[in-house]
Amino acid sequence: MQGQNSDPTGLHRVLDDVPVLPQAAQRLDTRAELWPDETRIRVERLNLDAASFRQLERKHTNDGVTDRSAIRDEVVSIVATRGKMQNPETGSGGMLIGTVEEVGAESRLGLRVGDRVATLVSLTLTPLVIEDGLSAWDGTTEQVPCTGHAVLFGRSIAAVLPDDFPDELALSIMDVCGAPALTSRVVEKYDAPTVAVIGGGGKSGSLSLAAARLAGGAQMIAVVPTEAEATRLRETGLADEVVLADARDPFALREAVEKAGGPADVTVVCVDVPGCEGGAILATASGGTVIFFSMATSFPAAALGAEGLAADVTMLIGNGFVPGHAAQALDLVRSTPAIRTLFEGRQ
Repeated sequence: MQGQNSDPTGLHRVLDDVPVLPQAAQRLDTRAELWPDETRIRVERLNLDAASFRQLERKHTNDGVTDRSAIRDEVVSIVATRGKMQNPETGSGGMLIGTVEEVGAESRLGLRVGDRVATLVSLTLTPLVIEDGLSAWDGTTEQVPCTGHAVLFGRSIAAVLPDDFPDELALSIMDVCGAPALTSRVVEKYDAPTVAVIGGGGKSGSLSLAAARLAGGAQMIAVVPTEAEATRLRETGLADEVVLADARDPFALREAVEKAGGPADVTVVCVDVPGCEGGAILATASGGTVIFFSMATSFPAAALGAEGLAADVTMLIGNGFVPGHAAQALDLVRSTPAIRTLFEGRQ
């Protein structure tokens, strides 16, 4: 393949009839042979996006019984059909860990053969081949043991796995590392802001709470859906107030945040269910910022909802990348043992 042209975005791997980026493509070329700027990874484990995994669970649950083998079979089918893991319902994918198997002569990712890495780009744009039928996965968790290969493009991102974390924990942290980095960047622009994190007991939510506090957040409000989750989060001390609310109920969410000291100057949405846009907007003060990190977020619902409410808020879609985000997230977990406890309890 040395004589063929490649594009650092991965355009050369798109098999669609029209030129689109790999994330938007219906099908990718998954051949193991590399273009000069590519890197091939021997895959060890996938981490499915939370919104995607929950949708698959809902789809394959009847009368309260979930068919885990059907979830596994659908993931295998999606990857075989599309050459990547992209849930057709949610549009989301996840990420993976593995070992660098081959590095193209023109690759600029800084990786070497034998490096164990986590990819920091979505599976929705990563050429992927599953070779074992996911036979070691029971379909009960987002983390998927896997044998196969994946390809990184010239503009892809990957991080070498740290020595002081188990693989499963490192993968969980890096899967959501964009959330605390962007939260920190936004919170720093305010003077002692009130910060509300919707889904504060989850992986991205707990990291965002810690990052916001370090960035100058004065009043930290966490919203969770159950008392059990509230109890676990209160024990960590990550939030000043932990309140219960269904994030899909805009008025209940607004009331819960206001009673806890809101409205918020910065609202961070970290839940993986649709329908949370209106409540997040109502819970945010005029001139504030809403950061949407959930792949279940609807852009039309957020944009038109804010317009219909005459809400003067800035709305950001977390794209998962901020320079230095992986190292920042790992350092947050190292310096805040309570976060590690939460993460390990969710695996």
